[in-house]
Amino acid sequence: MNEFSMKIVYEITKFTMLDYPKELACIVWFTGCNMRCKYCHNPQIVTDQGTQTFENVKEFLKTRVGILGGVVLSGGEATLHKDLPQFAKDIKEMGFKIKLDTNGTNPQMVQKMIEEGLVDYVALDYKATKEKMEEITGFNHWDKFTKTLDVLIENKSKVEFEVRTTWHTSLLNKKDIDSILSDLNSRGYKNTFFIQNCNVVDNKNSFAQLPTSKNIEKRILSAKI
Repeated sequence: MNEFSMKIVYEITKFTMLDYPKELACIVWFTGCNMRCKYCHNPQIVTDQGTQTFENVKEFLKTRVGILGGVVLSGGEATLHKDLPQFAKDIKEMGFKIKLDTNGTNPQMVQKMIEEGLVDYVALDYKATKEKMEEITGFNHWDKFTKTLDVLIENKSKVEFEVRTTWHTSLLNKKDIDSILSDLNSRGYKNTFFIQNCNVVDNKNSFAQLPTSKNIEKRILSAKI
């Protein structure tokens, strides 16, 4: 079925100065995800129904031409939706830049979007070490994730990208972070590795009941390999 007539967008954040580096942007939040991260702070986006179709979003974007510079495709997991490349093409034709937030479980789609010039910036979530991937996310997507990471590194001259990890201190420890850094280094990743504090305040509706995460030392937040 053509996804353009389906309500697969949860909502639109109409303006952000934080989510797309150096661009004024909006965020399109896609429903559904193939992970159930214990620290997820948007479980409703993963499990609830959408409220907007692609066509609805395009009509909104027409009102932002010349006002916004970028569109962030986030979620949930945007790459679960097979018509995402066509949607991205339509957005690009309006003159917007595109940033994709992804968990990296659809390397084929990421590769396609890079090759066809449909994405300008990618933020890849490095959820956990190989040993803890299934424990933290509920699924073992390690091989798909690392394929996406390698695709991005191989195409670093074509698309800007960053790798980031959400650190909940009851799930990952300093040794795990060191392991992630070592893996990135071995693959030739040379950009900044962003570590963000887990900001779950009320987790009664989350996929797991977790204690409050400890604050992370500021010097680690922009650790560079």
